[in-house]
Amino acid sequence: MADRADPAATPTHGGLDCRRCGACCASYRVSFYWAEAEVLALPDALVEQLTPWHACLAGTQSGKPRCRALHGEIGCRVCCTVYPQRPSPCREVQAGDERCQRARRRHGLPPLAAVR
Repeated sequence: MADRADPAATPTHGGLDCRRCGACCASYRVSFYWAEAEVLALPDALVEQLTPWHACLAGTQSGKPRCRALHGEIGCRVCCTVYPQRPSPCREVQAGDERCQRARRRHGLPPLAAVR
């Protein structure tokens, strides 16, 4: 598993390495306009239809969300298998922002300083 994390595909943010976290990928429903999945060429197996207009990443609709594109152990080393194709909600979360901090708390990880 350790070799699966591609440094070019899962970057660091201001010295904070998201490849060692993944908390956001296992904390929130990732919903978006359905056509975004087609534009990004997301694999059908990773997209679940919510409404005629909205979809979500598979695995994020449950009470204990965890995106099926996420491989690895939260807080140790993770890899997003569709990082270059990730939808807009994934792109909006930034290391150290409010959503990141909440996700880290949910998984018992220490807080990060916000990156600007």
